[in-house]
Amino acid sequence: MINVLWFILIIAAFIVAACNGKVDLLTTAIFQAVEDSVNIVLKLIGPMSFWLGLMNVAQKSRLNEYIAEILKPIIKRLFPEIPEGDPASFAIIMNLTANILGLGNSATSLGIKAMQELDRLNNHSDKASPAMCTLLAINTSSITIIPSVIISLRAANGSSYPAAIIISTLFATGISTITALIFDRFFRVMKR
Repeated sequence: MINVLWFILIIAAFIVAACNGKVDLLTTAIFQAVEDSVNIVLKLIGPMSFWLGLMNVAQKSRLNEYIAEILKPIIKRLFPEIPEGDPASFAIIMNLTANILGLGNSATSLGIKAMQELDRLNNHSDKASPAMCTLLAINTSSITIIPSVIISLRAANGSSYPAAIIISTLFATGISTITALIFDRFFRVMKR
């Protein structure tokens, strides 16, 4: 469906440009956007490699197990239906760690893995479990302490102080995560 929507938007842009005699401007804008996108992606390769490598080092050095021990009481409280020591807890912790570090690309694959583990605990039901809903709420709000991708984008675009957004990002994502958890609990209570 999204492909159809994009196709309609592109065709509409060409029709509007043709009706206004601005096809040359549209063509120039398209190629400029493509060039800008490639330049940004090339500038992001280094920082993204660094952060993803850091996550890999954390995993191999078993730092993630220490983080798991620290987060275990929080995970147990947020996901009481997950049995003690289940791989789903570890998958959720890895997903949360990637989100906290602002690694959106890495967090996505880890979130899918966590959701698969929760689906296994849910006996592959067609209906989402409360734990799956909580994980979705947390992922959607995504508390971020170090917005590494945004910092990298700001640095790639010449910002004089790319890390200036850390405090505001922490505040905004903290509020959004608290709000998501409040609504998650509210809807759980309403469902009973």
